[in-house]
Amino acid sequence: MVEKKEMNNGVELDPRLKAITSSIRVVPNFPKPGIMFNDITTLLLKPKVFRDAIDMFVERYKGMHIDAVAGIEARGFIFGPPIALALDAKFVPLRKPKKLPGEVISEKYVLEYGKDCLEMHVGALEAHERVLIIDDLVATGGTLSAAISLIERAGAEVVECACLLGIPKFNDSCKVNGKPVHFLVDCLM
Repeated sequence: MVEKKEMNNGVELDPRLKAITSSIRVVPNFPKPGIMFNDITTLLLKPKVFRDAIDMFVERYKGMHIDAVAGIEARGFIFGPPIALALDAKFVPLRKPKKLPGEVISEKYVLEYGKDCLEMHVGALEAHERVLIIDDLVATGGTLSAAISLIERAGAEVVECACLLGIPKFNDSCKVNGKPVHFLVDCLM
């Protein structure tokens, strides 16, 4: 029996994507009514699938001379460090307010269901460093926009924003603050 290969606009899909998609659980009405929360913790319980997700990001960014991977709290901390290590880059945490000791720069932003702020250590990035921003999900682009602003205020260059999941309107042709957004799989609804 010949297995049919999955295609997207005539392009063969990586078989790892199916396992990644099927490993994500949807939790309705969390954290508030009307939100369909895509829970990645179920993916983390499957080491092969988790490794495949990391490997797919590393394969995309290998050879792009990434100096730093900036991970957005909290789930960007799960994906960011292994990607940074594989790319021989430093990891820069972008945290919620009052979580980093020492001098920080801050950026406020609006979420789908509230307001928040990201902070980064002053001096974490140097001028002209090439930075990859990583998070688990892009929904409205607000968090990525704040991360881009922080990094650019430090004088560094954002190469791309990468997320495990994305709302279908955010695909490889979409940009946030003029920066490309890449994600592995569509959010599940």
